[in-house]
Amino acid sequence: MRFEDYRKHDALGLAELVRRREVSAAELLETALARKAEIDPRINAVTTDLSGLARTAPTEGPFAGVPFLLKDLGAQMAGTVTSSGSRLFAEAVAPADSAIVRLYRAAGLNIFGKTNTPEFGLWPVTEPAHLGVCRNPWDVSRTPGGSSGGAAAAVAAGIVPTAHASDGGGSIRTPAACCGLFGMKPSRGRVSFAPAGEGWAGASIQHAVTRSVRDSAALLDAVCTPQPGDPYFLPAPERPFLEEVGRDPGRLRIGFTAKALQSTALDPQCAAAVLDVARLCADLGHEVEEVTVPGDLAGMQASAGLVIAASVAATLDAEAERRGRPVEPDEIEPLTMATYRRGKAVTGADYVRALAVLHAFGRDMARLFETYDVLLLSTLGRPPVPVGWIFEEPREITERLFSFMPNTQPFNNTGQPAMTVPLAWSAEGLPIGIQFVGRVGDEAGLFRLAGRLEQARPWFDRVPEL
Repeated sequence: MRFEDYRKHDALGLAELVRRREVSAAELLETALARKAEIDPRINAVTTDLSGLARTAPTEGPFAGVPFLLKDLGAQMAGTVTSSGSRLFAEAVAPADSAIVRLYRAAGLNIFGKTNTPEFGLWPVTEPAHLGVCRNPWDVSRTPGGSSGGAAAAVAAGIVPTAHASDGGGSIRTPAACCGLFGMKPSRGRVSFAPAGEGWAGASIQHAVTRSVRDSAALLDAVCTPQPGDPYFLPAPERPFLEEVGRDPGRLRIGFTAKALQSTALDPQCAAAVLDVARLCADLGHEVEEVTVPGDLAGMQASAGLVIAASVAATLDAEAERRGRPVEPDEIEPLTMATYRRGKAVTGADYVRALAVLHAFGRDMARLFETYDVLLLSTLGRPPVPVGWIFEEPREITERLFSFMPNTQPFNNTGQPAMTVPLAWSAEGLPIGIQFVGRVGDEAGLFRLAGRLEQARPWFDRVPEL
């Protein structure tokens, strides 16, 4: 299959070609591998080659035979390493599939590799010492975002039409926004982490980055099955999410803000994009008005940081106990070691108080959604930043971190669904993502809105040249 023909289709479109016997799963895999060989040396998106394990015969399911990539964090695939972007776990072979991998296989996806991610998913850029720097296909001097940076770069570059991703503070939405993709972070409890329990006190959730809205919806349909013992789960949706994409969203009450929630201000281009999309939504018939986002944002940020540090400490202590010796400084990156040491100092009482702050923030935010159906705001604080920018001034790391990603973390801690939609572009031709947040459990409403936005301002054929 020619790459030009491959790229014309989303994942559901490729699966339909397989079902009609116009192309085979083996041909799709061959095309994906050829594109990877051509492009990946420039972007370093795919860091584990599993092509020897990929299935080459058509399979059953909505994504029959479609090439697919797993993020090298969170999802376990039997017999393969999940390094979490760290040399510490460079030989950590999974004994069994995670539930999400089993469900991906059942949907017909053909897994042939794993994608780059920062160490333990801690950063909104993908520059791990273990796996190497990942670059943005729109401009290889810039970041594709993180922590699902490899996934987004691979999709934007045309290696695959969709890829597995996860989001604990913006890690689906940030790279999707950087790479001109659609990225839905589902509600807490929508996708199981089985056999693990939760990530970052329930802030983290798995799903995917995609080029089309309908691929995202169909992928969520494929994996939103609660597993026995899940600490969180949601009732089954009223109808398949895929069916929501073409439905009328109705007249929505949309509140918007052109401000940065965890930083001083947005880049002017991002702020202008929010105002432009607010006008677009009004033109589509929605009721749109400016709002002030409620809640103790500083308290939320500090408490989330404490929970993340404690979670890193628990992970590394468990590994030290398993192998019978402590984790040494040369086994993890210096900033990860600093996070580890911070986490070791967190007491049980500290952790419980932090959870109370996060829960209170969630209740404050929920009151906004008693009035509004959707909150509209910029996904990021600025367009994709140059590779290395966050770390080049050590004393400014925290300031730079949140100036880049000021608007995503709050909705991990409230558990709300949030999507980034590629509706704007910078003067330099870089993608600018616009974020829409819904009520807990209302992915359906967001998919209806996203489908309408995709019709009004199509982006599927806007791809990087590379």
